[in-house]
Amino acid sequence: MGENDSSVGWIEVITGPMFAGKSEELLRRINRLKYAKKKYLVFKPVIDNRYSDNCVVSHKKNSEKSINISKGTDILKYITPDLDCVCIDEVNFMDDSIVDVCDVLANRGIRVICAGLDTDFKNEPFGPMGKILCKAEMITKLTAICPVCGKEATMTQRLINGEPASDSDPQILVGAEESYEPRCRHCHVVKHN
Repeated sequence: MGENDSSVGWIEVITGPMFAGKSEELLRRINRLKYAKKKYLVFKPVIDNRYSDNCVVSHKKNSEKSINISKGTDILKYITPDLDCVCIDEVNFMDDSIVDVCDVLANRGIRVICAGLDTDFKNEPFGPMGKILCKAEMITKLTAICPVCGKEATMTQRLINGEPASDSDPQILVGAEESYEPRCRHCHVVKHN
């Protein structure tokens, strides 16, 4: 603890499809920070209000207080010299400024843990995740179980009234079980218009 050492900063990414346990893994790492008596801050985008307005909440309903932000650069207002770690959930909803913010923090000696979807429902890079993945020193890619065939699911299926979404639908639709399920490569479907 104390003043940051620029030789100890790095970027970690926890990623995968919906229902793979990304937020749960982030919360597990936060619990380890607590145990180690590290000073940390938790952030999430203001758009993510599925379970709580001011907490990171996993699908299992575990939670941690968080600071809501509208853009990546908002994080910099909260950084203090004694901070050990910054945790960011749903980083896929952030603007591109989050990439530089993660770099700046890691270069200052702060551990940065980002959790979020790597791809959207069309299986295309989601928001700034592609760039953050390129800069990360550590990547944990989680999988879920495909409810169609039972294989490892690496993709997110968006459903509209139980049917696969169209490629003309907007990239962002905040939701949970009512709108999404994990799918394997062979069961993932996107309707083309």
